[in-house]
This record gives sequence, structure tokens and C-alpha cells, in this order.
Amino acid sequence: MILADYIALALFALLWGLYSWFTAGSGSRLLPRLSLNRAMAERRHRWIYNSLKRDIRMIDTQIFAGLQNGTAFFATSSMFALGSCFALLGATEKVDQVFSNLPLVPYGGRTAFELKVGGLAFLFGYAFFKFGWAYRLFNYCTILFGALPMTREAEANPAAAHKAADHVVRMNTIAASHFNAGLRTLFLSIGYLGWFAGPYMFMATTIVIVVALLRRQYFSEARLAIMEDD
Repeated sequence: MILADYIALALFALLWGLYSWFTAGSGSRLLPRLSLNRAMAERRHRWIYNSLKRDIRMIDTQIFAGLQNGTAFFATSSMFALGSCFALLGATEKVDQVFSNLPLVPYGGRTAFELKVGGLAFLFGYAFFKFGWAYRLFNYCTILFGALPMTREAEANPAAAHKAADHVVRMNTIAASHFNAGLRTLFLSIGYLGWFAGPYMFMATTIVIVVALLRRQYFSEARLAIMEDD
């Protein structure tokens, strides 16, 4: 590995941290423009509070089931991707022969390749833990949602009903933040793949992915559709 590799890796970690801080962390409050994630967190609040006005909540339970199923899908996909990384390590000799003959692709040797694959495995492992924890939290959220009072009870004691709803909202928001962190890791892993074509390609793909993610958060049609009623 050369100096450019370490610079590219540092840039990857820096952009990952800054993007997470500005879209999901405390840094999002410093920006005048609301991110898509924060806007959706407000809609989660409205959803749970609206459920207090109806006793039949079959639609709500279907929404929770969809959230859990989507989380389970990505958790499983992360495990398959993690397994493929270990399989790739077992075929290092074949990969060494392929990369050594490719033009315009700097190859740092077998050790550098194994380190890169190890970093990719770390990303997929981190994503799996995020998705797994999000799945568990969504499960807790359904239990808290089932404990919400019925309409008459909520009208008789609105303070207690709102407190119970706040618990559901907070648990749902925390689960969503872990799910988003897992998705963010998978997206950035696409940029990480550029490292196998060289450090400069790694920098380029990382910047492209981060810019695309920022556009989705702050300038996409999806965000506009949510913010139109505001």
C-alpha cells in the first residue's frame, strides 16, 4: 500500500462520518434545510399519534410487519455479502493472477488485496449488526404499540396515552436510525469497491456516492413530496 491508499481510506472514513453527522446526528440541526430522514421522523410521530384515534389498527400492524420484513431482508443480504468476502479470501491466488495482468489498474500485491477485502468484510459485518439490532427494535416497537390504550381510554386520560405514544415513537425512530445506518454502510460499500481499481478511483467513487446520498437527503423528489404539505 502506498500513501495514496491511506489518504483515500482517510477520506472515505471522513466523508462517512461527516455525512452521518449531518444527516442523522446532531449536525443535522446546524443546517437550515431539513433532511429526508428528519422529515420522516416527524411523520412517524404523526402516524403513531393518529393511531390513538382508532381502535382498529390492522393497517398499523401491517406497516410494522413491512418494516421488519425489509430489515430482515437487508440483514440476510449483508450476511451473504460477508460470506462472499471470506470466499474471496480463499481465492486470493486466482485473484492475484487476474489483477497482475490488468492494465491501468495498480495492484499492491496479495497482502494489500487481503487487507482491502478485510475492510469490505468489516463494512458488511457492521451493516449486519445494524440491521439485526434494527429488526429487534422494530419487534420491541410492535409490543409497545400493542400496549397503546384504546380510543376511549386515550380520551379519558390523554396524558397517559400521549406518554405511551411517545415511547412507541422514540423506539420506532431509534430502530429507523439503525436501519438507515445499515443502508448507509451498504451504499458506501459500493464506493469502497473502487479501491480495488486503485486509490484514486476509490476517492472518486466515494465522492460520487456521498454526493448522490446528499442529493437524496436534501434535494430529491422524495423529500419534496414530503415537504409540500409544510
